[in-house]
Amino acid sequence: QVQLVESGGGLVQPGGSLSLSCAASGSIFSINVMGWYRQAPGKQRTLVASMTSSGDTNYADSVKGRFTISRDNAKNAVHLQMNSLKPEDTAVYYCHFVGKHTFWSPLTDCWGQGTQVIVSS
Repeated sequence: QVQLVESGGGLVQPGGSLSLSCAASGSIFSINVMGWYRQAPGKQRTLVASMTSSGDTNYADSVKGRFTISRDNAKNAVHLQMNSLKPEDTAVYYCHFVGKHTFWSPLTDCWGQGTQVIVSS
């Protein structure tokens, strides 16, 4: 079973930076997509950034130019560098995985437990 563990959240002032990391462990045969979603209180969970196995990236318009997603294939990890943070970036950030647990498994998705990011003065 794949497990995703996020780290790097915390409190930062507007204009500051944070770096989030997500490490996948357990049974992993292949990774098709890894990415980050976020959910603010009372709002729907939305895509922040994602990266496919081929290296294609996708960013929410609200973070484009400020956030950068990267992947470390050797460690089955994905990172999110967040710069020029704004109060509206405040949310719980969730790591997301799409892939196969074993050679015989269908494509499935998994979620991390979430890490809190608070942008406030």
